[in-house]
Parts: sequence; structure tokens; C-alpha cells
Amino acid sequence: MFDFLSFKNLKHLSVKRPGQEIELQEVFFDRFVQNPTQELEVPLSKGILGTLYGIFLLITILFLSKTFYFQIVAGSTLSAQAESNTIRSFPIRSERGVIYDNFMRQLVFNKPSFDFVCDKRYIPQGRERREKVLRDVADLFGTSLGDLKVAFDGTNQSEILVRENLSRDQLIRAETKTPLLEGCEVRRNTLREYVREGGLSHVLGYTAKISPEELKKGKSYFVTDQIGKTGVEKSYEEVLRGEPGKRFVERDTWGNVIREKGQTPSRSGESLVLWLDLELQQKIQEALQKNLEKIGAKKGVAIAMDPRTGGILSMVSIPEFDNNLFSQGISYEQYQDIVEDPLSPFFNRAIAGLYPTGSIIKPLIGAAALQERIIDSAKSLVTEGFIKVPHRYNPEIVYTFHDWKNHGSVAMRDAIAVSSNAYFYMIGGGFQDQEGLGPSRIKKYLSLFGWGKETSLDLPGEARGLIPDPDWKKKAKGEGWWDGDTYFLSIGQGDLLATPLQVTVAFGAVANGGTLYEPMMAKEIIKNSDVLFREGGGADRQEGKKVLIAPRTIRSDIIDPENLKVIREGMLQAVTRGSAVMLNELPEAVAAKTGTAQTGRKDEEGKDYLYSWVTVFAPYETPEVVLTILIEETKEGSFTVLPVAREVLKWYFTKK
Repeated sequence: MFDFLSFKNLKHLSVKRPGQEIELQEVFFDRFVQNPTQELEVPLSKGILGTLYGIFLLITILFLSKTFYFQIVAGSTLSAQAESNTIRSFPIRSERGVIYDNFMRQLVFNKPSFDFVCDKRYIPQGRERREKVLRDVADLFGTSLGDLKVAFDGTNQSEILVRENLSRDQLIRAETKTPLLEGCEVRRNTLREYVREGGLSHVLGYTAKISPEELKKGKSYFVTDQIGKTGVEKSYEEVLRGEPGKRFVERDTWGNVIREKGQTPSRSGESLVLWLDLELQQKIQEALQKNLEKIGAKKGVAIAMDPRTGGILSMVSIPEFDNNLFSQGISYEQYQDIVEDPLSPFFNRAIAGLYPTGSIIKPLIGAAALQERIIDSAKSLVTEGFIKVPHRYNPEIVYTFHDWKNHGSVAMRDAIAVSSNAYFYMIGGGFQDQEGLGPSRIKKYLSLFGWGKETSLDLPGEARGLIPDPDWKKKAKGEGWWDGDTYFLSIGQGDLLATPLQVTVAFGAVANGGTLYEPMMAKEIIKNSDVLFREGGGADRQEGKKVLIAPRTIRSDIIDPENLKVIREGMLQAVTRGSAVMLNELPEAVAAKTGTAQTGRKDEEGKDYLYSWVTVFAPYETPEVVLTILIEETKEGSFTVLPVAREVLKWYFTKK
């Protein structure tokens, strides 16, 4: 089929040049001639021609295939990509939801702010032009060009936050220079401003600029976004944040705006209503701070909870920090001052502080003993100010466990009222013919009251606590469990650790008759308002709907009602004639239990520094508040927590 290409048929063709004549076959085949004087006419083989023809055909097919793919198959995609190269998106901020107290007093406000941002995708790529833009940006804010280059080259993110929270002068200069700085712009943002009075920093937390790690994990976040870092701001980030939108602008190859290309609107965040009472919070913070200064202590905690719902009415942890510093841009020096403070103001002692509970454990031990029927509420035990227990293997060795006073013969209500150590040694660890609960049953009931695990409060950073038992001691210390360990556990000493929140939740169940509620900061979510269109045009905006976050029950009927009644009566007698008699002159009857636990430190006079506790519920007949107060490192013999409880409850009932 290739005969038509034979050079025999083209023999008559030749190329004439001045002074010579070159035949066509000589041009192609001279290199095949062995003898230069010999003429040779060799026809091109069919195999070679077929190969050349196949290669040509293959190239043609590939070319046509690619053309078909680009034009037909991927045409719309490539067209969109080409268009996107000229379309730039700008974030439309969603207004962050605000936070209210239980009486709709606003605790958090949104404050306008401006940031300066550069986008590496739209900064000129030529070396000289890029260098000029970066130099101009550095000059604009008085920063180092080298540092700016490091910031640009040291991240994979397309957008770089050059300066946040611009001052008025910076904003004016930036707005003037921005048209000349390709790829850079001023962006509107919002900052959070928090109520300063009342010690709310640990509850509300704060927002701050999103970190590179958070930016990688988050959905639809921008480099200038504020994100909840601690407190309610972090727990309810998804609720408060809302959904940002985008504005699309078409630009030419020089970066000039051609036209707007539409937008996806933002959706404002939903707002929160807390159970918290701002006035109660402020009163507790004021009373606790005043008493700390009076006795020379520096660290304290107070929590108020509604035992009917688990709602947290107040939470104070002293010392605290100024959360406005973080949301509005904290300096390195300010941050270091807080971090290096030995009092640890960042630390929320209410939910993360772990303390031996001392005698406030006794009502719970008493409830367990009644429930297990190892003692009757009317049975009296003779206490002598101590119990003596012989060594299990060597009777000549006798251990003495002391009481703080010789209370004589006491029954359950008396023992709670006067806080008899000896009585609770006996029912907790057993003594002579009195059966004790033992470590396993003590742990069982403390766990039922919520100790030894997180309460699931809607704040980050909660600690678990510790209820020691023989297995734990073996693993943690490599030691066996002794009777003395049970005795110490029975009065809240030894290795036992609980948070003030766990104590409050447990006594909420004592107050309400045996239901353990999950503590909650948030009460309601205010949904975004709806737009209602009227017939004939126009629209009305409907107020946002409040959606109640239903109280959550952890467990019910922990202790039989008749047994809890005995415990409550003992706590009432602690106020009328016992260890908490300072609270006996309040406008309403209250029930309380005090406690102290050793810190292991002593003052120069050899007196112990103590953890001082009180937990109170009120009113006695129809409890609506449980108040727990803890002060760290109080000197032995000083009046500490009871004056705070008295002042707060007197104000509470007077206000009511």
C-alpha cells in the first residue's frame, strides 16, 4: 500500500542549484552508500513507513483526545477554575452570640475591632514586587521586614494576620495605604468585653485569636477569627459562634476590582442564658475576698447551686484573672505575670482543685451506714475523745485515733451536729462490737453521690477526684490497706480528694431527697430570630425563641427518704446547737456541715494550716440553694468560712 511513496517513481525529480544538480534520493540516502562513487537507489521499506505513519496517527489521536477532554469533558471544571483564579472571597463575620445571667443581665458584649490581613495568593509573585509590598507593610506598622518574611514563609496558611486590634491611628493609615498594597486589606472584626465585677473570669472564660492548630481542625474558620479558649466561651463555641458568610469579588490580573460576584450571608450565633445570678455572684465574691484579706489567706472557692435542677447560681475562684486582657490582646509581659504568679490565677479551684474534705464527709458516711443498716439512727455510741485499736498481729502495739473533743454518748444526729470523729471511726471502720462500712462500701456510696468522677459540668477542665481503696493503694503505693486507712477515710482525711463542685453536687442530693443532678452552667439557648413575611410585602422580625436546656438527672433514690431525713436533721442541729451555730440567727432555718482537713504545713508557732469547709442548704424545709465554701491554708483556730456563709445567706434572704 506504500508503493506510491517509492523513489523509483520520483526518479525524474531533482533539485537544481547554480553549477550543480542534486537528485532527491541523494539527499535521503547518501549515508547508506558504502562507495561514494556508486549511485544507489533504495526504496523506503514498508515497515519504516508504517512505523512513521503509526507514530503520526498516534500523536494526532492524542492531540484530538486532549482537545476533546479539555473542551468537552473537563470544560466546565476548568472554566470554573479559571474563573476562580480571578474571584477572591472575603469572609463576612457572623455576630457572636452574647451571654446573659438568669435574670437577662448581659454578661458579655461584642465590641468592634479591625485587623490587617495579607493573602499570599494575591500578593504579587514577582520577587521585586513582592518585596516592595512586604517592605511597605513592615513600614506601615513599624515591624521588622525579616520578621514579616518569616511569618509569611513559616506557615502553609494562605492568609497572614499581620496586626490585630488596630488602634485608631493605625486604622487610618492602613485604610489610606491598602489600595497600594496588593493582597492586603483591613478587616472588620469583633472583640468580647466581659463584666468585670463578680469574679466571672473562670465561668465565662475568654475568646482569643485562633491558633494555627485550631485553624487546621476547625471548619470555616478564618485566620482573624476569635475562638473560645476557656469557660463557657469554649464549651458553647459551636452555639455562640454562628456561621460566617463570604463575599465574592472579581479582580483582573492586576488585582483591580471588576465587579461584585454575590455573597453567601452569615448567620449570627445563638445566645446563652446561664443559671447564674450576677448579684449573688458579686455578693459571694465580695464577701469571700473581704474575709480572705481579714484572715490573711489568699485562695478560696465558693459555689452556689439550685438543688432542684443542678443549675449553678454562682461560682467563685480566688484569685482570678482579667479575661478582658485575653480577648482584647494581652501583651507578653502581662501573660508572663499571670503564668508565673505562684497563686495560679488561671486555675479554677471550684472544678479542678482537689482537696481532702475533712468532716463534711460525715453526713454521707452516716447516710451510707443507715442505708446498709449497720446502725440505727437512735443507737448511741460511747466516745471518749479517741478510740484505741491494737495491731492486728501484735496486740502489744496499740494505735490511737483522736477526736477533737470527748463528746460522750452520741447517736447519728448528735454525731453530725457536733462532728464526732470517734463515732464515724466506729461506723466507718468498725470498732469492738460495732460493724463498720469498710473501704468497699464507703467507696460505693461516695461514688453514688458523684465523687471520684467528673460531674459532667458544662465547663472544660474538671478534675475526677480520688476515692482510695485497697486496690488503688496497692497499685499506687505498693502497700497494703490498713484499718487506719479506713478510719481516716471515714472522716475525710488521708488520700481522699474531691473538688468543691463534687461536694456541692452531693449535698444537693441530700437537700432534695436523694436525686443527684448533673450540674449545669447554661439554662437556655436563645435561638436566632425568625423573619416573618407579611402579605402584600414587608416583614416582621420575631424575637428569638428561648429553648430550655432540660436538667439532667444522674441518678435518683440514692438513699431512702427516711434515712436522708435523719441526716438533714443532724445538719440542722449543727446550726442550732453544734459546729455551725454561727448560722443560727439567719432569717430562714438552714442546715450545714463544717469541716477541716490538714494541709501538712504548720506556722511558726507549730499550728496547722488547714483547708476549711462549710456546706449549707437553705431554706431547710424547701431547699433552693446549696452553698459550699472552701478557704485554703487557714490558720488553726481562726474563723474562716462561716462568716462568709452567714453574710451571703443573710443578704440572700433579705433580698428575696
